[in-house]
Amino acid sequence: MKLKNLTKSLFAVAMGSLVLTGCGDCCKKKCTEEKVEITDAQVERYGITNKEYLSAATKRALKWPEYGNEWFIRFTQEELKGDLAYEEGVVRRDPSALIQVNGKYYVWYSKSVGPTDGFDADIETSKVFPWDRCDIWYATSEDGITWKEEGMAVGRGEKGAYDDRSVFTVEIMQWDSMYYLCYQTVKSPYVERVKNQVGLAWASSPDGPWTKSEEPILSPADNGIWIEGKISRFAVEKKGDFDSHKVHDPCIIPFKGKFYLYYKGERMGEEMYFGGREIRHGVAIADNPKGPYVKSPYNPISNSGHEICVWKYNDGIAALITTDGPERNTIQWSPDGINFEIMSHIPSAPHAIGLNRTLEGNDDPTGQLRWGLTHEYVTDEYQCLRRFTSKRKERHGNFADFGH
Repeated sequence: MKLKNLTKSLFAVAMGSLVLTGCGDCCKKKCTEEKVEITDAQVERYGITNKEYLSAATKRALKWPEYGNEWFIRFTQEELKGDLAYEEGVVRRDPSALIQVNGKYYVWYSKSVGPTDGFDADIETSKVFPWDRCDIWYATSEDGITWKEEGMAVGRGEKGAYDDRSVFTVEIMQWDSMYYLCYQTVKSPYVERVKNQVGLAWASSPDGPWTKSEEPILSPADNGIWIEGKISRFAVEKKGDFDSHKVHDPCIIPFKGKFYLYYKGERMGEEMYFGGREIRHGVAIADNPKGPYVKSPYNPISNSGHEICVWKYNDGIAALITTDGPERNTIQWSPDGINFEIMSHIPSAPHAIGLNRTLEGNDDPTGQLRWGLTHEYVTDEYQCLRRFTSKRKERHGNFADFGH
């Protein structure tokens, strides 16, 4: 026993500065205090060299749940045909989920025309983003590839209304013989500090006519403080809640006898961290599709993300988290629709996925992602809709070697 201790002491002296560099006094104390119990099975699973010496990475790995690869997928994309093929000078973006009615697929999306001017142009006539001055249009298809544009579904409101500037980023919910569209709204003027809200429209047919809510069904938190005399959205005295600036990308899911409105929150004074924007998701819950929607006290419910993409699976809610934050490009799942855990990391995902609700109920956890619609930036000013497909990958092989 004494020889063993002496050997350890000599080893520590020989390592000298390397040991001190890799693990300072504070870290050494922490390592000593954190005694981790590890089984032989874990040693085998994670290829651990010596269970008496565990790095921070190994300690994190030991906390991983033992999931398989059934949540791991890769995506491919292809062009659409018909009216939804790319059209110069026209923006079509942010497709809703797909539903099927009387043998036809339906999709709703944001549509605008003309180039983007930015905030420096005339505030009354400019188009500051591609999603500015949008209306919500819809299209139908028999095969999901060739589409016919049917016309406008929901337009901007009258001057002075909460949605008079733009209505965009729409999602569809079919429930009890009714159809509901939730979407983002902007009231003029569109300035850096404008606060987006969420509107709702409903109809007894997917072809309309649509009745719009007189007031927004969701608004940003009202607890941030701008620095007076500034115009930048980053100039704040107090940032407020995760959704103090904007509520984006709404999606309503019927769940456990209630209606869960998932949304993306943007914060006043939003920062960049962990390789992406400071974006988190939240949820508001109602007893009725039309509301009132009450934000969950557990918000935010994600550490990362961008566009909302959620679906039912195994009596819970699954979510594709993309683009921003430390948990981007993950698929997560929650048994209660609020507390999500990471189920897989994927290489990448298409923008603004409109998944296929007709595939709901599939035993495959990612079944609703087998195909749907997305959008592509053809240029910074113009986007078009495309079709995506996905396949599970559960074995080694070339990048394109998908397999079940």
